[in-house]
Amino acid sequence: MTNNNYTELSHSDDCEKYVNQFIQEFPLRSAEIGQGTVIKRALPSRHKRMIGAWCFLDHAGPVTFPQGDGLDVGPHPHIGLQTFTWMIEGTMMHTDSLGSKQLIRPKQVNLMTAGHGISHTEVAPDTETKMHAAQLWIALPDAQIAVEPRFDHYPELPVVEKDGVEFTVLVGAFLNTTSPVSVYTELLGVDLSAAESTKTRLTLNPNFEYGFMALEGTATVNGHELTEDNMVVLEQGVSAIEIEIHAGSRLLLLGGEPFESPILLWWNFVGRTQEELKIARDQWIAQDERFGSIPDYEGPRLEAPAFPDQMRASK
Repeated sequence: MTNNNYTELSHSDDCEKYVNQFIQEFPLRSAEIGQGTVIKRALPSRHKRMIGAWCFLDHAGPVTFPQGDGLDVGPHPHIGLQTFTWMIEGTMMHTDSLGSKQLIRPKQVNLMTAGHGISHTEVAPDTETKMHAAQLWIALPDAQIAVEPRFDHYPELPVVEKDGVEFTVLVGAFLNTTSPVSVYTELLGVDLSAAESTKTRLTLNPNFEYGFMALEGTATVNGHELTEDNMVVLEQGVSAIEIEIHAGSRLLLLGGEPFESPILLWWNFVGRTQEELKIARDQWIAQDERFGSIPDYEGPRLEAPAFPDQMRASK
């Protein structure tokens, strides 16, 4: 879906009022996922289910812990999505049923394409004492929802500077710079960091919807306050935005065209029908070969929760 009717904005009060028609902000939900690690969940939310194909967004940390007490997530399955990890501080070992084993370090991306089915673990090394990361899922489009699973590691991402802001292009193209990360839909992901307080104007694609999250510090987006406890979302139709980033702050910008069809997101699965999700759950419980195994992991697999009677589609 596209929206080709948009207005080029000027630096004026009328501009701010115009853009504010397309902006909403909402609070994040907080939860503890073990070892004292607090996550703040932005997507999915009752306020906004998806941004483009981005269907899940957790902000984990920053957290400090004793050696040996880091995150340890046992084997668990995925279908119908790509997992996307952006590491800001600390390290984490990814191991999956394809045989991949990869340590992710700060300023690196791990991308796991689940497709038809995969399982993996995420474990902090025994010597690690810190973690700060953004964990996202990308819904696969209908034509690729059951692709063969794969794993890709991106040790370097392109960086460009403008107005005192360092932009790391995680996904898609921004400021004439293109990320090498491979996805299946038109998406954008950018990390913005500023050592000193600064203002900048960003040119946007009016066919995209966008979301801003503060990973550290605070900012304002067209006059809307952005903190580590809320998200600011722009609907389609905006071609430029004014932002002010405060000293020492780091933001995450996501964008994409509205997704092609409604999805069902349950537990670690993305699908189109409840039946396909139930089949995947039953196969995980039965230890079906669809999800393989991770023999090197010493510990239990994650158990699938009870299957719900009804689900709400995301769009």
